[in-house]
Amino acid sequence: MVVGASSGLGRCIGVDRGRRGDQVALLARRRDRLVDAAKEAGPDALAITCDVTDESSCRAAIEEAAAGMGGIDAVVYSTGIGPLGPIAELGADVWRRAFDTNVVGAAVVTSAALPYLAESGGVAAYLSSVSASLTPPWPGFGAYTVSKAALDKLVESLRAEHPSIGFTRIVVGDCAGGEGDGTTEFPTGWDMDYAAEVMPLWMERGYLTGTLMDVEELLAIVDIVLGRNATIPSVTVTPRAARVT
Repeated sequence: MVVGASSGLGRCIGVDRGRRGDQVALLARRRDRLVDAAKEAGPDALAITCDVTDESSCRAAIEEAAAGMGGIDAVVYSTGIGPLGPIAELGADVWRRAFDTNVVGAAVVTSAALPYLAESGGVAAYLSSVSASLTPPWPGFGAYTVSKAALDKLVESLRAEHPSIGFTRIVVGDCAGGEGDGTTEFPTGWDMDYAAEVMPLWMERGYLTGTLMDVEELLAIVDIVLGRNATIPSVTVTPRAARVT
């Protein structure tokens, strides 16, 4: 089951799992894109509408996925938003939306899936960010960084409470995703004038490598994580720094 599968990396992961022969359930809000992704993933792929900020929607979607697949062996939580702006100007609504999507949604989805994962001895993997664990905080990315750091602790807490289930944090560096709807929509809604101010700082401080990771490398890592039943608690996938010529 891939959550956040209508676009970006989630769509790439969901389609890839179907093409590798897995029976997959693709979950997201945008039904039209989800149906298209399911067609790409294969004839048995399920398209299930799910709003991770709505608990009843999450629980209904997990039940539908479990019924359609005869259980749940693995969950990939790829949903995430990255509001851009200085902390001094971020309102409570921005913080709530970031936490509701990046953290609370992951907790609710996992909670609903736990009985099925426990029965199958399954695995749950969560896409995290280098900004939450490997680098100092990025200027302008406070809400995203703080929420992803909270997600990291959620994964650790789940691992402590449910040792029979494999929980893995997949830390992802700069990656544009695939083509078409597989392309990342992460910057959607950004103030591009402000982005032009802070991105040079990110480069100057070495937070950005200057290159983008090939999405196929991420898909290969996800395959390894799911294939090993998440005995790997954390793995980092980042692009090689650009060469200076």
